[in-house]
This record gives sequence, C-alpha cells and structure tokens, in this order.
Amino acid sequence: MTYRGDVSPGGAPAVRELDQLTITKVSVGPMDNNAYLLRCRSTGEQLLIDAANEAPRLLELVGDAGLATVVTTHQHMDHWVALEEVVAKTGARALAHADDAAGLPIESEPLADGDTVRVGDCPLEVIHLRGHTPGSIALLYRDPAGTPHLWTGDSLFPGGVGNTNKDPQRFAALIDDVEHKLFDRLPDETWFYPGHGKDSTLGTERPALPQWRTRGW
Repeated sequence: MTYRGDVSPGGAPAVRELDQLTITKVSVGPMDNNAYLLRCRSTGEQLLIDAANEAPRLLELVGDAGLATVVTTHQHMDHWVALEEVVAKTGARALAHADDAAGLPIESEPLADGDTVRVGDCPLEVIHLRGHTPGSIALLYRDPAGTPHLWTGDSLFPGGVGNTNKDPQRFAALIDDVEHKLFDRLPDETWFYPGHGKDSTLGTERPALPQWRTRGW
C-alpha cells in the first residue's frame, strides 16, 4: 500500500518503509497530535518524535523492541503529555532544544542547531527554527537511497508556517528560518511530516512562500 500519511485519532498507524528506516505515524490525544516512531532496520533501535499523548498507545507501538530516545520538537504541552510516562517505562533518553528544555516536565538533554541525533545507523540533523517557540526544531533524515525526510513539529504545515500569535517579530523569525534553513537547502521532493495533520512535500508548498510572507501568518 502506498504511504499517504493519513492518520486519525484512535485510528490505525501509517507505516512507511525506507531502505534503512521504518517510519510509523500515529495520531494521539484530543488535539490530533502526530507522533512518529522511527526504527533503524539494521539495528532495530527506535526513536520517538513527540510523546504527545496516550502513553499506553505509544508504548504498545514501541513494543518489545525498546525505545532508545524521545525527541520533543518544542515545549507546548500537547507535544509532551506522555513524555514522562514513556521515558519512565522505557528508560529512553529525552532530548529537546536547549531553549525549550526548561518547559518540559522532565529533564531533557539539550540540543543545538546542527547537532546529530542517531537512531541506530541513521543520522538525523537537528535544525533550529525560531518563532513558534524559542527552541522549536525540525529533524532531517537524508535517505542515502531516496529523498530527504523532514519532521517539522509545529513550525511548518501544508499551507503555512506555525502559529506565532500575530507577533510580527516571531513571524519574521519563523518564516526566515523556514525559508532559508529548509526551502533554500532542500529539494522539492523532500517529504515533511508535521506535528498535526497531513504530510506534504517542500515542492508542493514552495510556490506559496511569497504569499505566506505577505499575509503575515
């Protein structure tokens, strides 16, 4: 079955098999948050992006293979409701950008722009995106056998950047970072996975960048 990235609260996960990485997407909680379980196909090591909600469901998804790492994309509560329980029951490392780590319920190792987080043999580049929160991040996997894959939290969605509460300075920071750190660096075929809702590609969204900047959100 072709991966489309469509998930719904309480519904079945969507699974994508790359040569070296398996991506499992699930929607959890009342705010329809996306959580992503990444598994290195050669080592079996697993990493979770956003332990957003429904800890029992996320732990069932992890299964007996264990969980090495949880990365939180930003400090907003709907993205970490299950973090404490998931870490307590798996012993996973908790990671977040240094500027948002203090807003999380448990101590998290600080990340910085340009850091590498590994899931088994697969490296993920940390990209700091200011504006939605001070320490929002995206994670980039450059698939050696295919297109880049990008997890954007709430900084980039199909149709626009994340909420900046109509603050012109925050919006300017976010649209600049998204344009220069993502769109200017990565090809159109880059597939991105947001913190809520459906996936998209940078190529699909690229023509609308000037419109986003003009409208201010």
